[in-house]
Amino acid sequence: MASPTCLPLEDAARPAAPVKPGIVLFALAMGGFAIGTTEFAAMALVPYFSPDLGVSEAKAAEAISAYALGVVVGAPTLAVLGATMSRRILLIWLMLAYALFNTLSALSPDFGTMLLFRFLSGLPHGAYFGVAALVAASVVPPNRRSAAVARLMMGLTVATTLGVPFANVLGQTIGWRFGFGIVGVLATATAIAVFLVAPRDAPRRGVNPLRELDALKSRQVWLILATGAIGFGGFFAVYTYLASTVIERMPGQDWLVPAVLMLMGAGMTLGALIAGWASDRNQEVAGFAIMGSMFVMLMIYPVATNSIWTMLPVVLAIGATTGLSTVLQTRLMDVAGEAQTLAAALNHSAFNVANALGPWLAAEALRAGHGFASSGYVGAAVTAAGILIFAVTVIDGRRRPRLG
Repeated sequence: MASPTCLPLEDAARPAAPVKPGIVLFALAMGGFAIGTTEFAAMALVPYFSPDLGVSEAKAAEAISAYALGVVVGAPTLAVLGATMSRRILLIWLMLAYALFNTLSALSPDFGTMLLFRFLSGLPHGAYFGVAALVAASVVPPNRRSAAVARLMMGLTVATTLGVPFANVLGQTIGWRFGFGIVGVLATATAIAVFLVAPRDAPRRGVNPLRELDALKSRQVWLILATGAIGFGGFFAVYTYLASTVIERMPGQDWLVPAVLMLMGAGMTLGALIAGWASDRNQEVAGFAIMGSMFVMLMIYPVATNSIWTMLPVVLAIGATTGLSTVLQTRLMDVAGEAQTLAAALNHSAFNVANALGPWLAAEALRAGHGFASSGYVGAAVTAAGILIFAVTVIDGRRRPRLG
């Protein structure tokens, strides 16, 4: 693990006066809660908005991919454009934009409009998490960075435990549009919280925004991003069709969908906590352990869906593997040198490449006539490829000095 001296963490983002890290992390995690609610709720709402907008469930999954594409495009673009801004002010603007575009998603009159607003909703996602991760790391000691990032990401995982099931209940009862509309309220509340408690850093006028592109010169950065973009696709292949799988395998028991989604979220929250602790001790072991567990659970998943009692523990375990994001986020901080903002944001671009890749591959299996549970086998194959890339990343990292 790199020594703290190789991180330019992040003098500009450190407050001039002492702040309470717990309060700052809670405010930042609120944004993760808003983002997680809409990102994952969109997947859980596929069975409800697809008939209303006149498309099949496989076609409706393109809304998930449109959002993911927005993240891929928006993360590096906004990270570079916002490089000279106060991180606190940038986070506020990102959340206000997120509130606007998710509200417009809720008002979409047809599927084409829905695709546009889902793409626009994705633009602030990666930049928010990237900048928020740097602010979170700046308010704790260097040896607690992974734990701080994990607490930020807990906003997202708690969203999958509470926000997503709630949005699914809204979709089943008063309408899927409320599942997106409520995110507008959550994002606005986050902008207010960040305004009140985030470190009041000055604009970084001496920073050359193009210097952020130095991150793209590092082979380690590209390998870490590839690990997330490929390896995490397996999770998204399953999660996108999780609600549909429950409906298919347990007909007439739609009430089980929120419970299964809540259990997945509980696994994600548990996984974030464990991954933060493990990554602060050994990133490489943590990465291999998480991805290996993901592969095994995804292989078991199709058979486990034959019964709700075997499905539940497997879903919990699959959720826990999302702690991989914390491991890769911290490793990027170690290798990105002075290009911290772009590298941190690109991590979420990578995960949303996975968010597009996994559902697309699973949709191909559906079009070939396989059931929704086949997404597990698709996901396992993608995860295996991610493990190989991570192995290359580790070997390459031991041979090359990190930036500093």
